[in-house]
Amino acid sequence: QVQLVETGGGLVQAGGSLRLSCAVSGRTFAVYAMGWFRQAPGKEREFVSAIGGIWTGTATNYADSVKGRFTISRDNAKNTVYLQMNSLKPEDTAIYYCAIGVGGHTTNRPDEYDYWGQGTQVTVAS
Repeated sequence: QVQLVETGGGLVQAGGSLRLSCAVSGRTFAVYAMGWFRQAPGKEREFVSAIGGIWTGTATNYADSVKGRFTISRDNAKNTVYLQMNSLKPEDTAIYYCAIGVGGHTTNRPDEYDYWGQGTQVTVAS
């Protein structure tokens, strides 16, 4: 049984930072891509960032809206993926979800991730 558990969300002032973590169990973590998505109230779920599995050289991919502010990384020894979020803006407010890919390559398509976490709330106050 594959499980993903996100932690690290919270309330932060604009310009501040948060680091999200997502711990994975039940799958050989290192070979699969991991992604972060977010969903704001009344909006569609959107891609934030992804990191590839070990056979891709852990390539990374970011949405234009977060490039230069967010950094995705993974620790395969801990079966954990991270999202470091700096220079946060009120428009970053959303529920953030991590997901594990069906393969090793990064993708921004939600249908190419087959297991998802429960989400963690990030609120950025102006």
